[in-house]
Amino acid sequence: MDDGYILAAMVEDKPGVMQRISGLFRKRNFNIDSISVGSSEKPGVSRMTLTVTGDSQILEQVIKQLSKLVEVIKVTRLDEGEAVTRELALVKIGTRDESERAEVVQYANIFRGRIVDVHKESLIVEITGDRPKIDAFINLVDVYGIKELAKTGLTAMTRG
Repeated sequence: MDDGYILAAMVEDKPGVMQRISGLFRKRNFNIDSISVGSSEKPGVSRMTLTVTGDSQILEQVIKQLSKLVEVIKVTRLDEGEAVTRELALVKIGTRDESERAEVVQYANIFRGRIVDVHKESLIVEITGDRPKIDAFINLVDVYGIKELAKTGLTAMTRG
């Protein structure tokens, strides 16, 4: 990740945990670049992946402050080279005719995307991968007109 850090936090799956964590960032004037949360392999525990930008002092403070929260079980910094990272994007692309639809479908296939919705004036493509792959796809299809774009935050897990 450029100038940033990836953190994985195991947190209790309880109401208000996300609010407490985002409040901690707000109070300390830290910025969350992306955040994704979902169930983990352990019942009652969620995995939270955060990306933050800053120097090593900010990273150290973020980890210390997160670790102090009662609902946070464990915080780990993930090195990008030692982690599998993915994002998901849904891209609604304008298509005026069958020729444009065929081109967009071809680009989606090249990027291993999936067409998840077809309309006479647009297609929705689901694409997963690392941030540069998703950005490259978005830049490529931008000439057709992107009607809507939704991206998840980074999700990551250590290798091995």
